[in-house]
Amino acid sequence: MNAPESVWDYPRPPALDHSTEHVRVIHGGIVVADTRRSMRILETAHAPAYYIPREDVRADLLAASPTRTVCEFKGSARYVDLAVPGAPVVRDAGWWYPAPRAPYVELTDAICFYPQRVDLCEVDGEQVIPLDSPFYGDWPTSRITGPYKGAPGTEWW
Repeated sequence: MNAPESVWDYPRPPALDHSTEHVRVIHGGIVVADTRRSMRILETAHAPAYYIPREDVRADLLAASPTRTVCEFKGSARYVDLAVPGAPVVRDAGWWYPAPRAPYVELTDAICFYPQRVDLCEVDGEQVIPLDSPFYGDWPTSRITGPYKGAPGTEWW
C-alpha cells in the first residue's frame, strides 16, 4: 500500500495522473466498469476523481443524458444515465468530456462515475466512501487524507 496522500498537496489547476490501480464500478450486481488504466484528476481540496476509459465500461448499460456542465479547467462535460437490468435507471450516474481542454485531452470520452449514485466503486479492492454531496464525484479512500470538499458547507473552499 502506498503512503497516504493529502488533498492539500494536490495542485490547482488539477493534475492528470495515470493509475494502474484496479478500479471497478458495480451496480445492481453487475460490473459496469473494470480497469487498471484509469486516470486520476488530482485537485487541491478534492479526493481523486477516477476516469475510466470508455473501452473498459459496459457501454450497453449507458444512455445519453441531457445534463451538461462546464469545468473551468477541463471544459464542457456531458452526462450518462445508467440502466442495469432489474434496477431503477440512475440519472446522471457519471460524466465525460467529449473534447476536453489541454492538458486534459487524454480524458476524452473516459467516464467518471459518482460513487454516491451507484452501489459500489472500488480502488484496489477498497470501497470508495461516497461523498455527502450531489455535485462532487470524487472517490475518497483510506489512502487520502483531508479534510476535502464534499461535505455540506465545503462548496466554497
